[in-house]
Amino acid sequence: MPLLGLDIGTSGTKALLLSENHAVLAAAESPHQLLTPRPGWTEQDPECWWKACQLATKAVLAKAGVKGSAVRAIGLSGQMHGSVFLDKNGKVLRPALLWNDQRTAVQCAEIEKKAGGRGALIKMVSNPALTGFTAPKILWFAQNEPAKFARCAQVLLPKDYIRYRLSGEWISEVSDASGTLLLNVKTRSWHKGLISKLGLDADLLPPLVESQDITGEVTEEAAGELGVTAGVPVVGGAGDQAAGAVGTGVCSPGLVSASMGTSGVIFATSASPQTDPEGRVHTMCHAIPETWCVFGCMLSAGGSLQWLRNTLFGEQVAKAKDAGRLYPAMIEEAQKVPAGSENLFFLPYLTGERCPHPDPDARGCFIGLTPRHGRAHLIRSVIEGITFGMREQVEIFRSMGIPVKQVRASGGGARSAFWRQLQADMYAAPVVTINVAEGAALGAAILAAVGVGDYASVPEATGAVIQERDKAVPQKGSSRRYAAGAVRFGELYPALRKIFSELSE
Repeated sequence: MPLLGLDIGTSGTKALLLSENHAVLAAAESPHQLLTPRPGWTEQDPECWWKACQLATKAVLAKAGVKGSAVRAIGLSGQMHGSVFLDKNGKVLRPALLWNDQRTAVQCAEIEKKAGGRGALIKMVSNPALTGFTAPKILWFAQNEPAKFARCAQVLLPKDYIRYRLSGEWISEVSDASGTLLLNVKTRSWHKGLISKLGLDADLLPPLVESQDITGEVTEEAAGELGVTAGVPVVGGAGDQAAGAVGTGVCSPGLVSASMGTSGVIFATSASPQTDPEGRVHTMCHAIPETWCVFGCMLSAGGSLQWLRNTLFGEQVAKAKDAGRLYPAMIEEAQKVPAGSENLFFLPYLTGERCPHPDPDARGCFIGLTPRHGRAHLIRSVIEGITFGMREQVEIFRSMGIPVKQVRASGGGARSAFWRQLQADMYAAPVVTINVAEGAALGAAILAAVGVGDYASVPEATGAVIQERDKAVPQKGSSRRYAAGAVRFGELYPALRKIFSELSE
């Protein structure tokens, strides 16, 4: 009897079925509508997530040829930081503010001030105040829509709203709660001291569990809407980053994941809550008891290569049925250029940056252009610039004492043997691919398997589901070359930061 994983993403909800023999039976996705009522504002109607869950679940059951009555448990994952505001009857008070909403700069400054400064805040909750996090969104709601906020009885994260719709329970778990800026990450509990300093009522926040804990059962009403049986256990689940790490088997110290989608995320597991004093990367609870994680997010990783593709090959993109097929040709062309792109650098800050430079004013640029540089140089320098940015986060991990023994690559950067080798040379660590590419939805299903007792622990479960495939080992000559290039790359942002700020004005 299969397990169902639901991942409530930004662009859509993904449903995945994992068989009792730990094989992926099928996956399906239903899209979401994104609301942008003003520049820099991003919102979604939580009802659209619930409808997408219904559609994706029914689609994946049909695809796998499985009856809904066969589903044994449900695990949840979802976009982090989003805020769902409910009244005492569970009615949504306004559209949810999402992780990429930028309206809360004033509230972030207020939080740091009330906490006693940036350093004091990091000591409290292991992270600096960023516009994407949940706490500044709560303050914004209180300050800008006070009549609605006065009716607010509960604040839930996106996947936890789906839990409420499934089971009627208001509960969260520690990995997702880490991204609210209100959790004492070290003790895995709400930081009541900071909550009080911000003038918030701690009762607005739900009780916390570990990611593999059972949190309730599917109600009769939800069962009818979803197409499963009432009484099915609903497991805690995890925020998308921690669930994605479970879905790639990054569950023990030394293992690191490098995921390149539009954004790029480097994620490492840690046996203790280790914090970067400068707040350049995030420290949060992993989806495994007594385990933590450190990760950083670049905003324009694959997005930078997509921009270059659309810019250089606009006509082909417009005519192509699948524009993604242009990437292999671009990468083949990049291989004609030597490592280092003959001293041409690209800063991949097209939409600002988050880690390791939390700067919305940062800009993308080529540096070092000469008449000798052609299209192949541009392509290779963009690929290298993206990977240099990811490398910076790997080196921050090492400076914190977090081992990097193996990197598991996924997303666009994993599909090319050339790019996998480039990553291995940049990170000075072996880079491998794995047998599955379902990410957070698979992680949610694995957590459900542990929750119902199929496995004794998350690492045991991932060991059964996930196997290594292709492997790239660092080449000493290239690694030395890229280590020298990384020094120069690291000098560019600080040299241009003031100019970036002036350009944004």
